[in-house]
Amino acid sequence: MDTKKILLVDDDSDILFQMETYVKQMGFEAITADSQKEAEEKLSQMKPDLCIFDLMMENKDSGFILSYKVKKQYPDVPVIIVSAVTAETGMNFSPETDSDHNWMKADLFMEKNVRADQLHREINKLLKV
Repeated sequence: MDTKKILLVDDDSDILFQMETYVKQMGFEAITADSQKEAEEKLSQMKPDLCIFDLMMENKDSGFILSYKVKKQYPDVPVIIVSAVTAETGMNFSPETDSDHNWMKADLFMEKNVRADQLHREINKLLKV
C-alpha cells in the first residue's frame, strides 16, 4: 500500500515541526512548506492525498487561497484549515454550515493546538482509512 502524502503548510516553524512529527508518527509521509508561495510551488509538482493549511500566513487568508487552488486543481483532495484566528483576533470563527464550508473550500476547520489523537481521527475520516 502506498504511503499517503500530507502537505502541511504553516509559517510558524514550531507548529510546522509539531504537525510534521504527528503526521509521521501516524504513518503518513509529511511534505512541509512554510509559506503560501512555497505551498503553491509544491502543489504544481505533486498531488497530495490531504492538505493541512494554516489560515493566516503572508496574507490573512492564505489558507483560504490555498484551499481554493487545491480544490480547483484536485477536487478530491481533502483540506483541513487549522488556525488560531479566534485566539489572535478575539473574533469567533467557526464555520458550521455546509455553505460555510463550501465558501471556504475546506473540508474541516480546526483551532490550533490540535491534539495528535484528534488530528489522527480527522485525517483517517477524510482519507477513509
